[in-house]
Amino acid sequence: MDARTDVKLSTCFVAVDDHDKALAFYRDVLGLEVRNDVGFEGMRWVTVGSPLQPDVEIVLEPPAANPDASPADRQAMAELLAKGMLRGVIFTTENCDALYARVREAGADVIQEPTDQPYGVRDCAFRDPAGNMLRFVERTGT
Repeated sequence: MDARTDVKLSTCFVAVDDHDKALAFYRDVLGLEVRNDVGFEGMRWVTVGSPLQPDVEIVLEPPAANPDASPADRQAMAELLAKGMLRGVIFTTENCDALYARVREAGADVIQEPTDQPYGVRDCAFRDPAGNMLRFVERTGT
């Protein structure tokens, strides 16, 4: 195997300001499983993932989780998170409309209702409890 073809995504990080609210959303609404819940030096990291992708994880981490971050850096990250300025995650789904209805019913902040895009997907978008944008994509093949 060529060394350039053996690269796969393993882990991505999403900043959250309240792990319990994040867990209620990612676990209870989206159906992701909790794989790890670790506290260290006054901070907490929770790892979640889809049962359909056991080798891919999302780490829900505090803003500016770096212990070397200055108080000013921590404040700046918290402010960016509160404004929804940090990037989130794009998920795939088999049924965008059903997922949209479930997540909307749970009270999530809707950014975009299900929409057919000219590049062959139907997608919708929400904000998680911390303000991160999450997009859900159904491939339509058109």
